[in-house]
Amino acid sequence: MSLDAPIGEAVDGRGHRIAVVASRYNGEFVESLLRRLQGVLSTAGVAEDDIEVLRVPGSLELPYAVNELARSKRFHCVVALGVVIAGQTDHHHVVGTNASRALQDIAVSARVPVINGVVVVSDRGQAEARCGDEIDRGGEFGRAALAMAHVSKKLRSGVQP
Repeated sequence: MSLDAPIGEAVDGRGHRIAVVASRYNGEFVESLLRRLQGVLSTAGVAEDDIEVLRVPGSLELPYAVNELARSKRFHCVVALGVVIAGQTDHHHVVGTNASRALQDIAVSARVPVINGVVVVSDRGQAEARCGDEIDRGGEFGRAALAMAHVSKKLRSGVQP
């Protein structure tokens, strides 16, 4: 991931409904992403009742839950949060690649924006940096969710974004 985060316009989050599916695996890091994402949504005006959080065991379980939530059409955007840390094998590549591909396919087929918040890293130090203050991926995912919820809401209403 690049360290050059996009700069977007401020989005009024009032009226946006956001679903978040969070992996329990590497929970301390996922919880940090979630707190930071929720902070961004709250600051933007998304009501607590308009944010639904669902937990799943790991990152490969994210696509199923994201798919069900996206197809429900109750949300303007769905966010998938997970942290995959490399071990002694290349399994982390399999998990990251397959989860990412599935999440993108869901967004296109369900016609609901899906934010891929699966952070794939080489070690705990990289996870700490990306899930904490140093590189605030949780905040970035929150801002992306707001931007895409805004686009989604506009497109659903037939208004140009």
